[in-house]
Amino acid sequence: MNLNRLAYFVAVVDAGSFTRAAERLGITKAVVSQQVARLERDVGTTLLIRTTRRVHPTEAGRTFHARCLQVLQQAEDAFDELAQAAAEPTGTLRIAASNDYGTSAVVPVVAAFSARYPACRVELTLGDETIDLVSGHIDVAIRVGWLADSSLQARRIGTFQQFMVCGAGFAGRFTAGEPQDLAGLPFVANMALREPLLWQFSRGDDEQQAVRMQATISIDATPAVLAAVRAGAGLSVLPDFLVRDELAAGRLVQILPEWRLPSGGIYTVYPAARFRPPKVTRFVEMLIAAEQKLEAGGGGADGRSCDLPP
Repeated sequence: MNLNRLAYFVAVVDAGSFTRAAERLGITKAVVSQQVARLERDVGTTLLIRTTRRVHPTEAGRTFHARCLQVLQQAEDAFDELAQAAAEPTGTLRIAASNDYGTSAVVPVVAAFSARYPACRVELTLGDETIDLVSGHIDVAIRVGWLADSSLQARRIGTFQQFMVCGAGFAGRFTAGEPQDLAGLPFVANMALREPLLWQFSRGDDEQQAVRMQATISIDATPAVLAAVRAGAGLSVLPDFLVRDELAAGRLVQILPEWRLPSGGIYTVYPAARFRPPKVTRFVEMLIAAEQKLEAGGGGADGRSCDLPP
């Protein structure tokens, strides 16, 4: 396939004239006419109807024109991606993430990214509210949980588990054989969640229990929920990436570990765009590498490491 012939054909259809198409392309009318004629011989059908005033596509020509636009756009995209891949990150990378995941997972990657690409500044916004990426001029957001439908583009880069936990001292104050036994116990509700009190437990393939907890304390920031639980305020549900160190050190205890709570996803979310600048693609690559290392069980005490691949 000769892509130049496709480009010449598209230019003629768009311009409605061989002469105007040649002017746009910066070549002679004879070359355009010759190449389009060869294209018609290649495909074995008439693509254009030529009159003294204007050139019109045939029905086959209109269908072929639409396909050619797609092919030429993909070729252009491929060249643009190669050019971007070769470029070094520059400018300012603006990232948004939740307080809990941002502090525990994104900050170490930001530090490694800044060390590797000193020409690129990073602005990291942490908060449990959802930021509008376009009005906030955010290049990439890291969102944890369950995404709502939107016009944004998203990519799942990892998963997390949720654990019902309490402080080590609090664990000795009650016994529980199944999830329903937890309903009347002191509970720290995380108001950053859509449904902070109703929890669905499952064990094996066929056992499920829905439990509605009674909040004794309600807090709207996940790290503060962790602090309250660690201080002995009661039970709460927290993500594995936030409590892994606490559980390993014995400061927290997982309640009913044989029962599972719903797992969630970790996503990179972008404003709608055809291409990502190098600063975005390189950062996301490093974040994915950190997540993969964590899921494989690598890293330090909490499974994380800034020793990321180049």
